[in-house]
Amino acid sequence: MSIVGKTIYMVGIKGTGMCALAELFHAHGAVVSGSDCAEQFYTDAILKRLNIPYAESFAVEHLPAPLDTLVYSTAYNPDDNVELKEAVRRGVPLLSYPQALGEYSKHADSSGIAGVHGKTTTTALSGIMLDAAQIPAEILAGSAAFDGHSTLIRGSRYFVAETCEYQKNFLLFHPSRIVLTAVESDHQDYYPTYQSIYEAFCEYCRMVPHNGELIYCADDKGACEVVTAVRAERPDIQYIPYGFNAAGPFRIDRYTVENERSLVKIACCPADIRLRIPGKHTARNSAAAFALASVLVEKECGSWTTDRLKDLLNAVEQFKGAKRRSEIVGERDGILFMDDYAHHPTAIRTTLAGLKEWYPRRRIVLSFMSHTYTRTKALFHEFVHAFYDADILILHKIYGSAREQPSFEGVTGKLLYEAIKEQRDNVYYVEEPCDAAALMAGLLRAGDLCVTMGAGDNWKLGDMLLKK
Repeated sequence: MSIVGKTIYMVGIKGTGMCALAELFHAHGAVVSGSDCAEQFYTDAILKRLNIPYAESFAVEHLPAPLDTLVYSTAYNPDDNVELKEAVRRGVPLLSYPQALGEYSKHADSSGIAGVHGKTTTTALSGIMLDAAQIPAEILAGSAAFDGHSTLIRGSRYFVAETCEYQKNFLLFHPSRIVLTAVESDHQDYYPTYQSIYEAFCEYCRMVPHNGELIYCADDKGACEVVTAVRAERPDIQYIPYGFNAAGPFRIDRYTVENERSLVKIACCPADIRLRIPGKHTARNSAAAFALASVLVEKECGSWTTDRLKDLLNAVEQFKGAKRRSEIVGERDGILFMDDYAHHPTAIRTTLAGLKEWYPRRRIVLSFMSHTYTRTKALFHEFVHAFYDADILILHKIYGSAREQPSFEGVTGKLLYEAIKEQRDNVYYVEEPCDAAALMAGLLRAGDLCVTMGAGDNWKLGDMLLKK
């Protein structure tokens, strides 16, 4: 995708991935502009810092002329967006975000980070490590992870990107290697069975070229099943396990928590990796990132030097995490406020367990908003039992996003609440998240950890409580 001097227009430019691509296009000399809705996101600040112009509405007159390429978020389509329709009428080439990312990945040694859980944090930690190791790489994460940006640019020889399994979008990527974090049933609106999502990950992993690397989590049953299937067909791939159950250099030999730090001892690393982000799942993500960094360091300069390794360890300890991944958003009256994106039962359970381990003296007061009706229905039993480590739980309506209609599949947030209430005390239901502000204000006390969790917009509730 040759972009130097090209005029690129981006519909949905405020989306995390779209804004990140805009950053990369801008850095490589493209003339970038775009459009989106008027709602304010953290990406507004990024676009303004880079002086990338954008409209907060959609209209034919926004499109520049001449226009080389139009890139659009998958939240929009050429059938009903006026700007896309006009681009089609003009004969302008159109690329969806996954297509544009795939085209971009052709022009570097590209590593795809994949998995139902852990993609964003693994990608972010990979970027932190590669930057400290002075590897000429570009990194694109699925959230703001690098001083408010979703990208980190040190060079263009290597490209590391979060690649999404939804609708098999990752099959458009061109990986030189893949990091596989976790495989289990998810996105039931597209993958109705585990078998269907498992086969998609197998298809993606088979795209690793001859003698390329497949770095995978030995602790995850689904990832191991994918590797077993792919290995039978592709013995030419280098299979690199990581995790507590891994054999080899990226085995986690020791994991401890001290003074709000995770200490992770990886077999081949002479010193502990110290993390400011809680949970064993984050320890695994750090091992995945270290394995990828080690592969690229060996490829680029042969081996770790003492100085590079020291710089890496220092940089990782300073890293506070990506936006909406156990993100501390503030503290008031002795109450710590946190926001987290976990919306799958496994991620909810592991995140809460990590927080309980990290903050043993704090009560966890949790606002949770389930995401998509199909996921809630398919994993209903798992959701009911995912909140063990929350001391107080407030549930809300289901956030259907653009994918589904309200009450789709006959399941509601109230139904989930009623099932959980049969299992435990201290559970409440308030349909609209922000309507729960008075209830939560009455429940919270000094020393608590107040967490808003999910892929919906209940983060606004935590913001209200912190500010008011």
